[in-house]
Amino acid sequence: MSAAGTDWGAVIAATWPAAETQQLGPWRIRRGLGGGNRVSAASAHAPVTPDDLSQAADAMRALQQEVVFSILPGDPGADEVLANAGYVVRDETIVYACPTQALLYPAPPPVTAFTVWPPLALQRRIWAEGGIGPARLAVMDRVTGEKTTILGRIDDRPAGTLFVARHGSVAMLHALEIAPDHRRKGLARHLTRAAAAWAQGAGAQTFSLLTTVANDGARALYEGLGMREVGRYHYRVKPQEPS
Repeated sequence: MSAAGTDWGAVIAATWPAAETQQLGPWRIRRGLGGGNRVSAASAHAPVTPDDLSQAADAMRALQQEVVFSILPGDPGADEVLANAGYVVRDETIVYACPTQALLYPAPPPVTAFTVWPPLALQRRIWAEGGIGPARLAVMDRVTGEKTTILGRIDDRPAGTLFVARHGSVAMLHALEIAPDHRRKGLARHLTRAAAAWAQGAGAQTFSLLTTVANDGARALYEGLGMREVGRYHYRVKPQEPS
């Protein structure tokens, strides 16, 4: 499947899954168990009306989650309904992709990147220092398809890690984290190429990842690797009331 024809919502759901998903009217309600917006936000799978909003909001509150909606590529009109109801945009996100083989060369230097599953304690520490805690590691555990982590070393030290999984012909990278003392040394670039090499071996023709529009450094990295924007999505939330 080419990037142009990819159902990115399905790729995200398979490679970074919610603990539970249920259909409720025109909505998909996700139970995230603290794993962040990507696994907790409700999304529309059919046209919605203003009267449908309370149904989704009540379901999210019943799960003791923030009321947040994801507006995925191909949204059937929920974005306009939510905007008219006063929900504001949060975390506009870019989907980047390219042919997997385009990232294979040059390969990372020797003893720089290692595929590891399950992740080691030192990888968990690197993620924890970057704010990726047990709830997000549990998301990785829930993936049922092919998956792995990549451990990165630089200056003879463990210094970075990421998660990557395959859905059909598409692999998606998540949770790239470089230890603060080892940033700006090229390790993120090496780990991305190592993840693409794993994806190639797993049969993925397309390699993809997500980053927010506001993350200028990540955007420069991925565009410098030749990856291109193939879609965007965002969240909508109610602004907090003044106290």
